[in-house]
Amino acid sequence: MSGQKFESGLAVKLSNFSVKGLVCAVPKEEIQNDAFYEKFGEAAVTDIVKMIGVHSRRKAHDDQTAADLCQSSAEALLNDLGWSRDSVDALIFVTQTPDYRLPATACALQGRLKLSKSCIAFDVNLGCSGYVYGLWLAAKLLDSQSVKRVLLLAGETPSKIIDPNDRATALLFGDAGSATALEFDEDAEDAHFILGTDGGGERHLMIAEGASKKYNDDDPRLKNTDTSRLFMDGGEVFNFTLRSVPPLVNDLLAFSGRDKAEVNAFLFHQANNFMLKHIIKKTKLPVERAPINIDRFGNTSSATIPLLITDQLPSIPGNGGPVAMIGFGVGYSWSAALVDLDSLAVNKLIEI
Repeated sequence: MSGQKFESGLAVKLSNFSVKGLVCAVPKEEIQNDAFYEKFGEAAVTDIVKMIGVHSRRKAHDDQTAADLCQSSAEALLNDLGWSRDSVDALIFVTQTPDYRLPATACALQGRLKLSKSCIAFDVNLGCSGYVYGLWLAAKLLDSQSVKRVLLLAGETPSKIIDPNDRATALLFGDAGSATALEFDEDAEDAHFILGTDGGGERHLMIAEGASKKYNDDDPRLKNTDTSRLFMDGGEVFNFTLRSVPPLVNDLLAFSGRDKAEVNAFLFHQANNFMLKHIIKKTKLPVERAPINIDRFGNTSSATIPLLITDQLPSIPGNGGPVAMIGFGVGYSWSAALVDLDSLAVNKLIEI
């Protein structure tokens, strides 16, 4: 089925898949805000926290990677579902903090998880929009009936790429991983996706050095910064989000033919507390169905939406049913999905 174009992106309806389970993993180490007082000063930390809303975040230890967090999630998920390793036909790994530049970490995870050698495995280099993009890719594989079961792994360890001297990012981000199990199901409800990109935002959230393109020292915002670390122009990202996300939510509802009251939960990428509250107000969503947990986990990039599902969805009336997922950020890239989660048999959060 060809896609339909909205102002907010390409809209696609997919059939024949259901989400069977989800496990998220966070590191045990929890960093409270007072850990930053000595470096940045208590007053400065307090001012930043008023905006971003992060009071604690999880931090992977030096030898712990996003792949490790996702592997632990996948091990628990496969065990709880009772899926045999050779029944998984595809593995998609969404991250911007892979184990290596090459090979693809998905290939390494296929081996570590002892999946079949006939299992498709590939990486997706996307951040804040990545979980929904990953769901779309997995759903597309299943909709084509070329595979029957897919493992979607999405996780980040931003602690390994932020500049510890940059209070804007050091206070904001946290580490987490996730594993989602999807299966072919010809009786499943249709899922609706909208996906879009604006590469004009390329330089507003980036790591300028470390890959193949030489940084030419031509951006005054990066003067006196460590260009091998994450740079974020918070104002530009904020403006992009407020410009792009409300129309995305409205277009998703229009495309799916759903009224707001028919959607059990609106699960937004946990970018910034002030930003999220502004979006919820602007789109006139009921706050009790638009959960926020950035205060306890920080911004975990591609893992924020699965973290919301494991951490918050059980307490929302309906506990499943149709939910909207909205990702947005680095790229610029954005994505939205309306997916039924009634088939979710496993939904849990673990510490490792």
